[in-house]
Amino acid sequence: MKRRQFLQSAAGSAAVLGVSGKPPANSRAASAKAGFTDPFSLILWYLRPAKQWVQALPVGNGRLGAMVFGDTEKERIQLNEETVWSGGPYDPSNSKGFAALPLIRQQVLEGEYLKAHQIFGRTMFGLAIPQMQYQPLGDLRLTFPGHSTVSEYHRQLDLDQGIVTVKYRVGKVAFMREVFSSPVDQVIVIRLTADQPRQLNFTAALPSGNYEQRDGDAYYDVLGPNELVTRGRVMSDQGIEGQLRFEVRARVLAESGVTAPMEESLSVTGANAVTILIAAATSFVNYHDTSGDPGERVTQYFERAGSKSYEDLCSRHLAEHQRLFRRVHLDLGSSEAAKLPTDERLKGFKQTNDPGLVALYFQFGRYLLLSSSRPGGKPANLQGIWNDKTIPPWGSKWTTNINLEMNYWPVEVTNLSECAEPLFQFISDLVEPGSHVAQVNYGARGWVLHQNTDLWFATAPMDGPTWGTYATAGAWLCTHLWEHYLFQEDGGDLKRFYPLMKGAAQFFVDTLVEHPKFKWMVTCPSTSPEHTPKRPGQRPFWDEVTNLYLDGTTICAGPTMDMEILRSLFQATIEASELLDVDADFRDKLRNLAPRLAPLQIGKYGQLQEWLEDWDDPNDRHRHLSHLWGLYPGHEITPRRTPKLAAAAAKSIEFRGTGGMGWTMAWKVCLWARLLEGERAYQQLKNLLTAEDEDRISYKDGGTYLNLMNALPFQIDGNMGATAGIAEMLLQSDPDEIHLLPALPKAWANGSAKGFKARGGFLLDLEWQGGRLRSASVHSDRGKRCAIRTQAEISSVSLAGRPVQFTRPEPNMISFETTAGETYAISTRTRSTLG
Repeated sequence: MKRRQFLQSAAGSAAVLGVSGKPPANSRAASAKAGFTDPFSLILWYLRPAKQWVQALPVGNGRLGAMVFGDTEKERIQLNEETVWSGGPYDPSNSKGFAALPLIRQQVLEGEYLKAHQIFGRTMFGLAIPQMQYQPLGDLRLTFPGHSTVSEYHRQLDLDQGIVTVKYRVGKVAFMREVFSSPVDQVIVIRLTADQPRQLNFTAALPSGNYEQRDGDAYYDVLGPNELVTRGRVMSDQGIEGQLRFEVRARVLAESGVTAPMEESLSVTGANAVTILIAAATSFVNYHDTSGDPGERVTQYFERAGSKSYEDLCSRHLAEHQRLFRRVHLDLGSSEAAKLPTDERLKGFKQTNDPGLVALYFQFGRYLLLSSSRPGGKPANLQGIWNDKTIPPWGSKWTTNINLEMNYWPVEVTNLSECAEPLFQFISDLVEPGSHVAQVNYGARGWVLHQNTDLWFATAPMDGPTWGTYATAGAWLCTHLWEHYLFQEDGGDLKRFYPLMKGAAQFFVDTLVEHPKFKWMVTCPSTSPEHTPKRPGQRPFWDEVTNLYLDGTTICAGPTMDMEILRSLFQATIEASELLDVDADFRDKLRNLAPRLAPLQIGKYGQLQEWLEDWDDPNDRHRHLSHLWGLYPGHEITPRRTPKLAAAAAKSIEFRGTGGMGWTMAWKVCLWARLLEGERAYQQLKNLLTAEDEDRISYKDGGTYLNLMNALPFQIDGNMGATAGIAEMLLQSDPDEIHLLPALPKAWANGSAKGFKARGGFLLDLEWQGGRLRSASVHSDRGKRCAIRTQAEISSVSLAGRPVQFTRPEPNMISFETTAGETYAISTRTRSTLG
């Protein structure tokens, strides 16, 4: 690392700055008014500092993230900015692919899978097969002499405020640090205070994010009496030159005392309070342009934020954070365990009844989503926006065969719809490079996305044939567009989304082929993500693309997941074109093609088949559950409409066991919830909430780190998937009905949920007692007919105290007309159903 210092004033010159010393207004009373009966139920708290990154506490504004360790003497605040990625623009397409495609298909359809694998590897890959990697930005390091021995230590993350706080005493002096990442002012704010005057003495440094380990370039400067800066260029990767430039600055605003530049840091002595602002930016403009000026952008951030007092910065942050966070309230009950620090609660969760920890974990998932995905930014990647490694697990990319999609499973039902906007813009931005790969590699119209992508929107096959033959990622992402429409029913959104959906469908209109044996239309070549089937004659081989010795190849035709996704995409595109009254001819093509897709099949063990052939192994514990897409997140399989397929899906889940990576277990929570198996969903959730305090990579059973992040290794999808699963246990919906408390476990016998959303434009609050619905309110945004299913007998529906007529299409279901903008109260005849 290169170091330069520009000391623009004499050492020892004071920086006395007029920053308001008033603390932000305490939000506890406001929390209670917002409906949070126990505000402390929204706090993760600890009695010791974090020793590892996976014990630190996250803050984020969608673009800037930080992990706060809370060490009293040597504080580390690790920093990220969402566009700091290795490499630069590149084209991973391969013109040999289209010419080789007929031979690859022939080999697959004739059962010569290994030959198909090898040809695919030689012809379909271009530059940078593993793609680029998300990178750390750097650290803010604060050193407090004499703070190694302290008392009354307390570290917390308040989810309702989005603020990390560290408190402790040194002798008779109480010290406090507060850290948040403002979504309004686009800076990270650190506030340092003491309860006695002139007690703040520390040094501040801003080292870069380990770029010296590779061939990146970074140096840091001291600018004037009160500012640190790190500038640099990201590392090259996989032969792609590092082209992005970045800049991060820390401005130290001390009240009283002396702020002085040192050789590689700033020192503050005798201050009453200090506010530190951190701003960062890169030269990223778009996936093929890195000509931006990071320094100019940082200057603009400081110009907007630097003139505001800490009180103003905090108040603006709280207002915007709570605008989203406070939409949903969840109370699953409490217990004595709620009095313990969060790490102790997690360690004892399996042995205790602690429903409050589940509610905290649920709200933590919402917190992570709104902190890592906001309009105007990028979608949450494998680690959201938090990463401290130059070579993170799986590059911390956008992995699109489950992980990116799982990040957004809770976004609609838990009332964070705006947080999906980065995903929708991401899909739109992928169309241009995805169309190029569709044409070059496949000779097809429309657009395609394979298993992974990065900041440079690489949409071609990647990582090797074992992974790279997965080509339905774009189709899957487009189902999120349709889901958003089903929740919002906004015609403007549908007009924006339809061309993206049509393009994804067009690719498969051009590339589906008829299987010579089954006569069904199938994807080919393809894969059931990352899963090598136990097929006859399969043998280990050396893969020349990845330089790995593999047990076999994943390449196949028409895996179940592909067919489920395409049926969903085709139907959504058909309905969208009807609503918009466009593309009648294309709609007819899809109508004719959809019935020819390979159907769902039940195999010899009673399981849902994962492939066209019955290759499933009942002893297989593979982490992916791809063939169950039609159960969740899809809607093709349901216990009521397709009971035989639902039973087969249950058998498949049982075969996979109760373990797996964190996101695997989160998916199983969702799957059991869709099967209306509340106890099994809860048991899977308990398995997921197994305490892990070691930072490592494992393909075996995952768990939860002590900071409640998904474990082994950290991937944010497990948090998001579990949050969606908890919601699914309490409320399920499709365009025809809303099911309340469909998979409620005995452990949550009494509780309430407020602010949950349902398809059809409905917002719901519900309260239950003894395992049965006691009351609910339904707000109708669109004025559609509302159908509600629940185990309890509904006795009345009212609007502003006046009775509303309803019908009973089924014994446990009612239906009534609604008016847009009105809220309806539902009452039941209650009796306990839980033993």
